[in-house]
Amino acid sequence: MNKEQLAALVAEILSHPEPMVKGGDYKPAAPGPSQKDAGFQDGDFVPDITALNLRKLYLTENPSNKDTFAAMKEKTPARLGSGRAGTRYKTLTMLRFRADHAAAQDAVFSQVSEDFPKENGMLSLQTRCRSKDEYLTRPDLGRCFDEENQALLKQNFPAPPKVQLVVGDGLSSAAITANAMDCLAALTDGLKLRHIDFAPPVFVRYCRVGAGDAVGDVTGCELVCVLVGERPGLVTDKSMSAYLTYKPHSGVNESSRTVISNIHTQGTPAVEAGAHIAGVIETILQRKVSGVGLYQEATR
Repeated sequence: MNKEQLAALVAEILSHPEPMVKGGDYKPAAPGPSQKDAGFQDGDFVPDITALNLRKLYLTENPSNKDTFAAMKEKTPARLGSGRAGTRYKTLTMLRFRADHAAAQDAVFSQVSEDFPKENGMLSLQTRCRSKDEYLTRPDLGRCFDEENQALLKQNFPAPPKVQLVVGDGLSSAAITANAMDCLAALTDGLKLRHIDFAPPVFVRYCRVGAGDAVGDVTGCELVCVLVGERPGLVTDKSMSAYLTYKPHSGVNESSRTVISNIHTQGTPAVEAGAHIAGVIETILQRKVSGVGLYQEATR
């Protein structure tokens, strides 16, 4: 197509008042449905979508058995009865999903406050990880201490304690901030009632579960209890677990650990978990075994 032909084509297109539609006459589209009023104006306060209780958030339209399903849904925070808009999630469902996912990411990448150990009277230690990025990419470094931290630990605990309590940030700083101190308070009260000696808790930054084994290497404790923030999910970003290991040392089998998990407001409350952990510690010390071995002892 030369210059003259192109100019003629443009002139022909511009001469039509309405657009040319291939295969049929042009017909204006029917007006769509008017947008519903959201109920909010610029500057208004928008409610926190994460405050909605997932156990009560029932969005299925025209359900055939709403009462029975709603009663079942009360027993789980799973995303059931979330409804749909055509083949897609409802807007509220998608926004809540994204909000919970963002909270999980924040829990992993945020740090426990530098003042947290001091405010709660705990010795502060750090594994060989030098940063959060290194902690996430080098799990092995989160299981051991350098010479400086080993010396600090040995200096503060020269005699082998029966029970050593450890609080580690783990993969959820939010879990530790929300649960650790309430759990520790109930746990230490339970140990005192059972006349079980324990050393003051220490805080470990960039902590993996195996850091408790390294604590055992240095202190020679009979049992270590590690309270650590767990990898967050979409149900909660504040889940903590307790790992109990009898005779902890580097290289101990993972099957030798007893675990109390899902310590958070929607699972086992921190205070209740602390009281339970104290009872489990007593049983482990009596039977001198933890993990799978403890289960086998209990089933004989």
